[in-house]
Amino acid sequence: MELSQEQRQSQTLSPQMMQSVEILQMGSQELLDYLRETLQENPVLEADERTRVEESGSDLRRKLEWLESNDRQNYCYHQQDAEEDTLERLGGVDDGEEDLCRYVLSQVGTMELPGPLRQACTLLVESLDSNGWLDEELPALARELDLEEELAFRALELIQSLEPAGVGARDLAECLALQLRRRGEDDALSLAIVEHHLDDLAKNRLSHIARELGEEEEAVRRACEHIRKLNPRPGAGFAARERLTYITPDIIVASFPDHFELLTNDYFFPTLRLSGYYQQLMKESGDEQVEKYLSEKIRQAKWVIRSIEQRRTTLMDCAACILEEQEAFFRRGRGHLRPMTMADVARKLGIHESTVSRAVRDKYIQCSAGVYPLGYFFSRGLGGCTSGDGTAPEAAKALLRRLVEQEDKRAPLSDQKLCLRMAEEGCILSRRTVAKYRDELGLPSAALRKGRGESTAD
Repeated sequence: MELSQEQRQSQTLSPQMMQSVEILQMGSQELLDYLRETLQENPVLEADERTRVEESGSDLRRKLEWLESNDRQNYCYHQQDAEEDTLERLGGVDDGEEDLCRYVLSQVGTMELPGPLRQACTLLVESLDSNGWLDEELPALARELDLEEELAFRALELIQSLEPAGVGARDLAECLALQLRRRGEDDALSLAIVEHHLDDLAKNRLSHIARELGEEEEAVRRACEHIRKLNPRPGAGFAARERLTYITPDIIVASFPDHFELLTNDYFFPTLRLSGYYQQLMKESGDEQVEKYLSEKIRQAKWVIRSIEQRRTTLMDCAACILEEQEAFFRRGRGHLRPMTMADVARKLGIHESTVSRAVRDKYIQCSAGVYPLGYFFSRGLGGCTSGDGTAPEAAKALLRRLVEQEDKRAPLSDQKLCLRMAEEGCILSRRTVAKYRDELGLPSAALRKGRGESTAD
């Protein structure tokens, strides 16, 4: 057994560097929560409330007015916010959004019902899912809610007579049938298709339905078109019971006729500063433990402030690089993304690829086309495409959607024909890739698109 000695070099991150990395990859809400927690834990850190009040007041108003005059979408947002502020001052805005449960129960409340029946209706309405369906077996649900089965059926029948039409249905067939009956139309053919041939309708097997029902195929086609205009999710137009999570963009792109401007949307973050009181206390205190404690807290506070500023700088640098490389997207919208990877941005900025990945994680950018995650702008080119820089998958999907929208609905293009059409426009993909992109876009196969036009029934 021989003893040997060798020299190795390894790199480890200090706690401060790890903290800086964590701050870099935090999203807006996560960073805001972190800052609030840090302000509570570190007495040396203070939030400059005076600065934030001024920013949220006249300075913020001037920024919004500037955006109003230069960016149409921000103008719309600004106008909407101003109108909502006015209504709130007049007492005309209700903070609670109307959900399906509240809407249906408001109708129940106008009826003169016996107490047990009203209670049963309330319990069943509260059991509806987001589609407006009662997706549990009624006898089992009645036992769970401690209701008599006959009373539960009476309550359900009453609920199904309310608005929106189709509410309280136990499956898709019943939902569509309720809507057909609500319209008061004597359409036995449509009801028969809904109740017995929904699978055939989904597969567009019109000739099979016609043979089974002994009807003309043209009559079946008209009935199916009528069914497809119904709403399979009567509760979809109402607010979800869960509170919606609103996205706060980190970067705003202001569009001008000849250039773009990037703005950081960080006005809602508290401005941090070191407490003058504790800095003076550290200098004047003769207690060694107090000096050591305050010195450590000041050092931590300075590193937090530095890390937040570094996060902002890195984020702005990445956003500027994205804006430069994807200018066609910001000018013309979806379908004009260029292939770009995080490694490309890292090389251009002279930083590591992992830094770019952390900087864009959970970050959003707002432009005239909408709000997008920064990761949306990164994609590799499709190797088979013949354009100079390749074509991003997003652009290929836009081309695919356009070809499907322009096709003859009586003779839809198969995946193979779509391959050929896309190749004619400079994007060569395999049939399997076309089928994959079609599925991701939610486009049905050629057989299911035949004769369906713009209307579909889910």
